[in-house]
Amino acid sequence: MFDHHGHPKKYGGDVLTARLHSSALDAGVAGQVLDHLNGTYSVVFPLLWEGSAQVEVTLVHPSEALAVLHRLIYDQPDQIAYNALFRLGSVNETTICGICMRPTQHPLCDYTDVEDELDPITTLQVTSKHQRNLSFCSFRHLSPEEAVEENLILNSIAWPKIPPLLPPRSINDTSDPAHSSFIILPKKGGGQWIVGDQLKVRIKMFDYHGHPKKYGGDFILARLHSPALDAGVAGQVLDHLNGTYSVVFPLLWEGSAQVEMTLVHPSEAVAVLHWLTYYQPDRLDYNTQFRSGSVRETTICNICLPPTQEPICDYTDVRTGEPWFCYKPKTLSCDHKISQSAGPIKETSFVNRDFFQRDVNLKVFIGTSGPAQVTVLSKKEGNARSRSVSGAAGYYYKGVWRSLRDTPVHQFNTTSAITECLKNKEIHMYGDSTIRQWFQYLLKAQPDLQKLDFQSSYPKSGPFFALDSENNIKVTFRCHGPPIRFSVSTIEMHYIANELNEVAGGPNTVIIIGIWAHVITFPVEMYIRRLMTIRKAVLRLLTRAPDTLIIIRTANPKDLARFEEIFASDWYIMQHDKVLRTIFKGINVHLVDAWEMTLAHWLPHNTHPEPPIISNMMNAVFSSICPGNSS
Repeated sequence: MFDHHGHPKKYGGDVLTARLHSSALDAGVAGQVLDHLNGTYSVVFPLLWEGSAQVEVTLVHPSEALAVLHRLIYDQPDQIAYNALFRLGSVNETTICGICMRPTQHPLCDYTDVEDELDPITTLQVTSKHQRNLSFCSFRHLSPEEAVEENLILNSIAWPKIPPLLPPRSINDTSDPAHSSFIILPKKGGGQWIVGDQLKVRIKMFDYHGHPKKYGGDFILARLHSPALDAGVAGQVLDHLNGTYSVVFPLLWEGSAQVEMTLVHPSEAVAVLHWLTYYQPDRLDYNTQFRSGSVRETTICNICLPPTQEPICDYTDVRTGEPWFCYKPKTLSCDHKISQSAGPIKETSFVNRDFFQRDVNLKVFIGTSGPAQVTVLSKKEGNARSRSVSGAAGYYYKGVWRSLRDTPVHQFNTTSAITECLKNKEIHMYGDSTIRQWFQYLLKAQPDLQKLDFQSSYPKSGPFFALDSENNIKVTFRCHGPPIRFSVSTIEMHYIANELNEVAGGPNTVIIIGIWAHVITFPVEMYIRRLMTIRKAVLRLLTRAPDTLIIIRTANPKDLARFEEIFASDWYIMQHDKVLRTIFKGINVHLVDAWEMTLAHWLPHNTHPEPPIISNMMNAVFSSICPGNSS
């Protein structure tokens, strides 16, 4: 696609229709359009008749027009009104009706149907693609360009919809990992498996009745591993939207390789999670403490704060526009806020917990209908393996992470190797507790790196400062701004973008960012806009100091403690992780792929991965800082 100046478009989002037809034969078939999000599109047609076939591609709307339409729906949802006729005897009156009624001085007649059961699955199916029940959520305002980008991102992470489940809504009609199975497909062309080949697997899902599923949407994780070799790699899962899935693994080591498939959530549970995000966005609250002298009060805070008769304290950040609100304390003023901590978790009666049962349908292995293991032979001479074919970020071999991306990962196994790498460096870490875990790793790996103890009342939030004066190494950590679930002083709640604006940068400056664990309970729009703000600050920093190194930690799958299977599911994490990768694509930052490094490893998933995984992550960090060094 090109614009009216003749310049090639750099982003997608255009609405195109495609048709292959023959006027002579009165024949035609629709084409499938794939948006590559960079101004190019692919179209596939099946050839179904003999004779001439003419291609016809139509631009229905450019992406910019689509953004206008999208804003119009949500900014003016009452653009079409409906007349209602009232009659009593000879008296007739007409008024305006609608779902979206603008507030006026007129009283309302409420015709809400009270008999229909509110169900997250059936309700989800009748809403429009990005319809959001976010009337009491406040997000940062978007520019027109950002609105286009946000819509493209939402489209790119849209999850397959499922047909409505008619009452009774039973677990028996959902995906059952015990009835489902996978099979390893034969090698194309036959023969033995060789390093560099791709192993393809097909999964077929069944419900608890043993009936094959006819639609997709299950959340499945795939891993190929070898316990004997301490090797592992994540697989790429493709949903065919008909109850079957394809998985592709690169064969990267010689020896045994065993397939492992995990059903994280059946599609019906994902529908509930999606519904819950947008219909109860305030399901986690935050307590804020106010104090003046001996007077103390605590109120609830949130980005999504339901309206009440109570006055509101508006703590929207004036520099970034990031919103944060609290109910005003009864006696103290908004200026008396001193700290914030985790608040209550709200239960919901609308969630069918049968869809979220441990050892039944929550992170349960899928069995195989044939062998689950293959033997891989060494690569033939001259048959070089392509690093880009598999799509994997890397793999483990003998417990060591080997990157398949641009930056090789070296091993920094000694204190002297790490010291030599970090000498004269200033490292600033911003984020959640998964970044604080990296800070703590450095303290243990570097005995000469001394943490300066300021006797903080908030041991988890920081800020923290460590110094090795002899080698001129400075390391800092600061938690990101709200929302954040651990206790933090009000004066230390700094937004990452504001912090980056204060960094001079340069060849000896390293910035490390990780923000995901505390935001996944919110609608993804909040995360998109927060990352857009951080990206602006990153680009400003790279403009004034292009040789500054910026490292971003991705999210990782976690253990699902009580309530977390619903409120902090891996599905939420995966969706937010996709957003992060999209927003920072094409920018000069280094990603540490914590998602694949956790998924490919044999250790159980954890918000804070186990030491062997963290050691490999830190080797990836050191390799970005010192690409030519190792032990």
